Amino acid sequence: MNLSLPVFSRSAAALGAFALLAALSGCATAVSGTGSESTSLDTTTNGTQADTSAETCAGVSIIVDYGILDADSVTECADATTTIAVSEALASAGITTAGSVEYGDLIVCRVNDRPAADETVTVEGQEPFTESCASMPPPYAYWALWVKTSADTDWNYAEEGLGTLEVQPGQAVGLVYSTGIETPTPGS
Repeated sequence: MNLSLPVFSRSAAALGAFALLAALSGCATAVSGTGSESTSLDTTTNGTQADTSAETCAGVSIIVDYGILDADSVTECADATTTIAVSEALASAGITTAGSVEYGDLIVCRVNDRPAADETVTVEGQEPFTESCASMPPPYAYWALWVKTSADTDWNYAEEGLGTLEVQPGQAVGLVYSTGIETPTPGS
C-alpha cells in the first residue's frame, strides 16, 4: 500500500482532531446565569487585544477566536477569586457551547451558535459544508480548546474538557475555530 503524504497528513490531522475533541469529554452546554457567588464578571470585547487582555485580567481571561467564521474575537474576564470550572467561567461570561448528537458534550461543535446550522463553512482546499452537529466535526474545521497557566507562558492544548477543566485567577482559556493541520493559538 502506497500512502501519499496528503493522505497521511489528512489521516494524522483527523486523528489529532479526534484526540483533541475527545479531550473535551467533560464539556457541557453553558447556560448563562449559572455562576457561583465567588465569581463576578468584568467584560471587554476587542479581538485585536485578546492576548494583552489575558495578561491584564485579574480573574480568568476567556478568548473566543472565530477564525474563518468571520466574526470578531471575543475577550472576557471572569473575575474569579478562587479555582473555577471552565464551564462555569464561560457561562458567567455569556459564552455558550454545544456538542453533537452522536457524541453529546464530549466535543465542542458550536460556540455562541457558530458555525450556525445554516452557515456554509468554506475551508481552502476542502468542499464547503454545513455543520449539522450530528457527529464529529471534520478534521479541517473544528473548535480547539487552549489553556494558558500564566501571562508569561505559552498556550497549550487543554488536557481535559470544559466540564472537568478548572482554572485559577491569572490563567486563560481560549476556544479557536481551527482549520487545516496547524491550529493557531488564541489571539494570534
